[in-house]
Amino acid sequence: MTKKIITIIGARPQIIKSSAISRMIEDRFKNDLEEVLVHTGQHYDDKLSSNFFRELGIKLPKYNLNVGSDAHAIQTAKMLEGLDEIYVKEQPDAILIYGDTNSTLAGALVASKHQIPIIHVEAGLRSFNKKMPEEINRIACDHMSSLLFSPTKAGLENLKREGFSIAIHAKATADKPNIYQCGDVMMDNSLYFSELSEKKSTILKDLDLTADKFILSTIHRDSNTDSEEKLKDILEALIEISGNPEIKIVLPLHPRTKESISQRLSDDLHARLLETKNLIMIEPLGFLDIIALEKNARMIITDSGGLQKEAFFFKKPCVILRPQTEWVEIVENGNAIIADANKENILNAFEQLSTKSDFTFPTFYGDGNAAEFICQKIIQDL
Repeated sequence: MTKKIITIIGARPQIIKSSAISRMIEDRFKNDLEEVLVHTGQHYDDKLSSNFFRELGIKLPKYNLNVGSDAHAIQTAKMLEGLDEIYVKEQPDAILIYGDTNSTLAGALVASKHQIPIIHVEAGLRSFNKKMPEEINRIACDHMSSLLFSPTKAGLENLKREGFSIAIHAKATADKPNIYQCGDVMMDNSLYFSELSEKKSTILKDLDLTADKFILSTIHRDSNTDSEEKLKDILEALIEISGNPEIKIVLPLHPRTKESISQRLSDDLHARLLETKNLIMIEPLGFLDIIALEKNARMIITDSGGLQKEAFFFKKPCVILRPQTEWVEIVENGNAIIADANKENILNAFEQLSTKSDFTFPTFYGDGNAAEFICQKIIQDL
């Protein structure tokens, strides 16, 4: 009997993550699984949303709630109302959620009220900082779920410490969930789209970039963009690094970051930023262009959880512009350094990683078959 799964997406990373499982359902499991895609509209900018569906060949969502940007509580409330109606109409066998966004939390809350089994991909990840909204979302969603798929051993251990049993039940429920370490669906995607990126992306030529002669940087978390002091420290560090004539920095600007730069920076820093020739500020990019930049960069400097991992996938060192990371493996293994939004820490981390040569890249995130494993367990356990 075919199981109907409603997949909830809302933010750019979730659109990308979902493509791995959507692709696997279409290629291998369409007789066993029917997927209904619901986009909350949490990311409403076309460059951060619709373009990704077209570029990655993902089917368009059946539903789009178009909630847009708002305060956390208001945005989540809009999602709760819209998802409730969809769940009643579609009568799914399970809800599939990704990661830790407001869309993830809303999808799980409504499913829990309707007693619909929840499948959580990227379960068990912890930054151990409950000031981060994402941390609260992760914990809450894990404890409502029937099937929990952790990409890493660390995630599995976190769940065990929180009281989850590793015993596998014939039928997974919210009271007796099944947890698995499955690898990372983004490893699946990075492998799949890497070759396509080489064929289609022209971003290196467009920006006149040479492999290993530039740094890719992204800044989008509101904890950084909404703080004048933190944003100032990050940008001053990037300006100083790009003072080296041999190094360019490519900085795709998230809409929030672009607005904050124009509103929060002093006139002097704003002028310096615009005058720094080797700091290339551009519009948000599609996934294939981002992959091309990641594969060819010398280093990545980011506050994005996704880019931290992708740096590791493509064997690039990474400076993390956050006080903690849920991807502890890459820090413990020496592939990344946590610098937070502190200028001196960023410069020191850049120097350390620039001079380090003994990098190793263990298979922390699986072998690229996470999506297949997840589909098999959904069919088997629910």
